[in-house]
Amino acid sequence: MKYKLALFDVDSTLIEQEVIDLIAARTKHGVQVANITERAMRGEIDFDEALKQRVQLLSGLPEKVFRDVLADISFSPGALELIDFLRSHDFRIGIVSGGFHNVIDPLFAELKLDFVRANRLEIQDAELTGKTLGEIINRTAKAQALMDFASLFRIDISETVAVGDGSNDIEMIQLAGLGVSYLGKPALRNVADVCIDKPGLEALLDFLS
Repeated sequence: MKYKLALFDVDSTLIEQEVIDLIAARTKHGVQVANITERAMRGEIDFDEALKQRVQLLSGLPEKVFRDVLADISFSPGALELIDFLRSHDFRIGIVSGGFHNVIDPLFAELKLDFVRANRLEIQDAELTGKTLGEIINRTAKAQALMDFASLFRIDISETVAVGDGSNDIEMIQLAGLGVSYLGKPALRNVADVCIDKPGLEALLDFLS
């Protein structure tokens, strides 16, 4: 098998939802946040600015919102089967997300992935502050994550697979040996090596064997 490493976007890729929209649905700003998310994923507005706008609207939510949101998340069809296949074939498996460690870490804990990188929402006095901590994971940071992940396990970039759905995945998809658009926005489909346009991540298996 040519490939040795797979790096996945999370929201609307490995899972069916956008986590920030699920969190925002607990506020009066749910529709506004969802609209910003959609525009950002289409590449119509700057991702960093869009993230800051949306996160500010979450200010004051209790920290327990993360636990509540986990109950609303479902894995995409075929996602767990694909991960099982990759693991059985000795792939290194990782995720990189414009979403948040606060939700991603518990969601994926049992899968014991090799690499996890995401944004982190700041918490003070058990409430969201409306800010993130550290570097924003945007399209450039996602490409860097792929390079860092491959370097960590001494795998050539040509032997990597990257899977995403939005415009913030473009650089990562272009960099990978095999760049995959899963139910992707037009901007991503235009640059991907493979486009999966029907639900079911197991379709990727046809391109790995």
